[in-house]
Amino acid sequence: MERVAVNLADAFAEAGHESHLLSLRQVDRPLTPEHPKVQQHRLALRWWSRLTGVGLVLELLARLLLNPFIKRSLFLGTGIMGGMVFWLWLKAFERRHGRVDRIVFRGIGTFELVWTFRDDRARYVLENILHVHGTNWRRRLFARCLYQGRHLVTVSGGVAESVRKAMRVWHFELASLNVIPNPCPIASIRRQMVESVPDLPERPYIVNVARLVPAKDQELLLRAYAASGVDYPLVLVGEGQERERLEALSQELGIAEKVIFAGQRTNPYPWMHHARLFVLSSRFEGMGIVLFEALACGTPVLSVDCPGGIREILKGELASCVVPHDNKSLAEGIRTAVHGKKPPIKESWLDDFQPETVAQSFLTEQKISSTISTRTFL
Repeated sequence: MERVAVNLADAFAEAGHESHLLSLRQVDRPLTPEHPKVQQHRLALRWWSRLTGVGLVLELLARLLLNPFIKRSLFLGTGIMGGMVFWLWLKAFERRHGRVDRIVFRGIGTFELVWTFRDDRARYVLENILHVHGTNWRRRLFARCLYQGRHLVTVSGGVAESVRKAMRVWHFELASLNVIPNPCPIASIRRQMVESVPDLPERPYIVNVARLVPAKDQELLLRAYAASGVDYPLVLVGEGQERERLEALSQELGIAEKVIFAGQRTNPYPWMHHARLFVLSSRFEGMGIVLFEALACGTPVLSVDCPGGIREILKGELASCVVPHDNKSLAEGIRTAVHGKKPPIKESWLDDFQPETVAQSFLTEQKISSTISTRTFL
């Protein structure tokens, strides 16, 4: 999510807009924009909220009295002053830089930090599908705090459909709902994909780039890979809670000598670029940006069918790259996909995700003057 926000900030700047990128949390290794005109800012939102005194009291009340009885409700306390602190920061920001025309918040975690903030210029980008499993007062309460009356943007039609279902079940209304995909920084990816990586396999291989967590379902990938009988090694780029279990499974399936756990990589693109095939095995994907990243690297892709946005990338000629979400179908898909030479990738497959196209989509909902200050917030 951080990487996509940085890409969007670059896209706004590249399109000639004044682009500012704000981080609300401290991270160990923050990503930085490539475009020199993107201005970066940091706001220690939680610290400033606590410093007000009221924010500290609200956080303690939520932590000690509310959160033990209502799971994941801490934000109800912390976000009250979080929204106020952000509003005050924005007023000071506008006195220095001028009025902001568009504010973009990305991800539910960010929504929670500032949930009391309200402004018609704000767009709230939802990256993942909402899992709607019935209704209760807790889900309705959370939905009204996070979504009610807001301009919501989803990264795919699949995510938008989950929002429409949630609206019916959780009883909230939106100011607007639009679908704008994540940008694919093709030029940047292609610069990074040719960087030297000493431990790349010397022969063609199959790659998966994702966190090693249940949602990415690398267990299915390992089982299908074992059943496929292909000779190419399988490389898993990523780290996560499932690693130990997946390593044990590869031993159990008798494929441990052919499976490479490459761990987390700051630059995964050389691993995509040199692969014979990229495989996505997720149970669901908000959009599946790794698919167009692999295509930008010149690598063919294969994906299981899953809820979310993968079919908005793998459409038209690419529809044949989607197989049913089961062991047998994925194994057969892998065998078919690696047969013969590595096929060429068409540039037109990435047209919908060009950064300038995505940036413009955030600005065409209403008429805005030619001088635009666009702020993207993490």
